[in-house]
Amino acid sequence: MRTRHRRPAWHVATVVETRPETPNSARLVLDVPTWPGNEAGTHVDVRLTAPDGYQTTRSYSVATSEPGKVVLGIDELPDGEVSPFLVREVRAGDTLEIRGPLGSYFVWRAGQSDRPVQLIAGGSGVVPLFAMAAAHAAASDPSQFRLLYSVRTPAHVYFRDELAALAGPSLAVDYIYTRQAPPGWAGMVGRLTKDSLASTTIAPHQRARIFVCGSTAFAETVVTWLLELGHSARDILTERFGGL
Repeated sequence: MRTRHRRPAWHVATVVETRPETPNSARLVLDVPTWPGNEAGTHVDVRLTAPDGYQTTRSYSVATSEPGKVVLGIDELPDGEVSPFLVREVRAGDTLEIRGPLGSYFVWRAGQSDRPVQLIAGGSGVVPLFAMAAAHAAASDPSQFRLLYSVRTPAHVYFRDELAALAGPSLAVDYIYTRQAPPGWAGMVGRLTKDSLASTTIAPHQRARIFVCGSTAFAETVVTWLLELGHSARDILTERFGGL
């Protein structure tokens, strides 16, 4: 669904479900009757209002592209104003204010290009990339898709079951476990390196469209390595987050 020309608006969202996603994150499923749908890779603003009228807003990537429904993967930041409440306090039946869809730069659209697509995620940065992979599968788009996911441990994988279901002919998934790997893991355990990036991503000569999402340090390091490996800066899009 092409929605990039819609004007963002505030919507009232009802929490349908909240459950732990990883040891320090939660999945929120929201019913939003006025939600028009969104392109894969877009985000929303979530606004909280305190009893004294104080308001604060934070941005979160959307993990779905379905009209009337929004799924968020919220990573708890210990010093944050919004994420601890969303992860630990929100319950089914609560209402939230969300604004969106937001963003038209970091998006994937079915049929836009037949070039291969490389997704590179660090931690919770996989959320918008999961949305792209799911949209790609739903559209039966023929372009080659590959995901490289750098994550602490198997328990910290977002959308683990969904990614396992998507993995196959339409999506190749490669994991880099930085602290602990699952039993029987034959690969390395440790931080992503330039060499491991090169061996688990689409080669430069194939001119893949590359989407990178993660912390600022992760994204900047990965982009530097991609350029050194021979990828063109024109082919790389980044989405990064910091400590808010």
